[in-house]
Amino acid sequence: MPRHLSALVLGLLIALSGTASSRAEPVDLNLALAVDASGSVDQRRFELQKRGYAAAFRNPRVWRAIHSGMIGAIAVTMYQWTGPRLQSEAVGWMIVRDQDSAEAFAAAIEAAPRRLFGGGTSISGAIDRGVALMASAPNEPTRRVIDVSGDGANTSGREASTARDEAVKKGIVINGLPILSVEPFLDRHYEEEVIGGEGAFMIAVRDYDAFGDAILRKLIAEIASLE
Repeated sequence: MPRHLSALVLGLLIALSGTASSRAEPVDLNLALAVDASGSVDQRRFELQKRGYAAAFRNPRVWRAIHSGMIGAIAVTMYQWTGPRLQSEAVGWMIVRDQDSAEAFAAAIEAAPRRLFGGGTSISGAIDRGVALMASAPNEPTRRVIDVSGDGANTSGREASTARDEAVKKGIVINGLPILSVEPFLDRHYEEEVIGGEGAFMIAVRDYDAFGDAILRKLIAEIASLE
């Protein structure tokens, strides 16, 4: 092979190798956090969700849960959701493996503005967006989980159970955090139509003021797989 072609082939192989290694960073978990931004969620309620997530990632119990994994690292993203085609990334994929990276993710949550203010309540759309995010994640996880929180049943788009079943077939677990302040029996809907996959679970919370404690417990269970 001519010398200039050999150099070209070698360069391409090195470039491809670097790309593959950058996309294959191993983590124990890919976790997509789907946060309700529908019309029933006023700004106070939305901020309580953000504060709850940020506080959880600053909690040493979450750090210990992360360290309990074989790799000791997780990848996390957060997005807002409302209607079937209305989802917006709030925080892109970040690796969390220690206190500093957990603080960075918490700070990113706090800095993320609200981008959606209505447009229906499509849990199926939220699940579908989570599946797409999993496909584009720049790492190699042992487990994949979509964590859906919200205060209303699926009322637009396709059936939530259809989206759930398709996600589960791809090896993705759907967990839920129904907030019962608007629909007191929303937990039944989540139990029957939303959560799914091996070890799937939900934690129902009575109102937004209790959201912070609930999300802390839920994240610890998800990360450490202690459901």
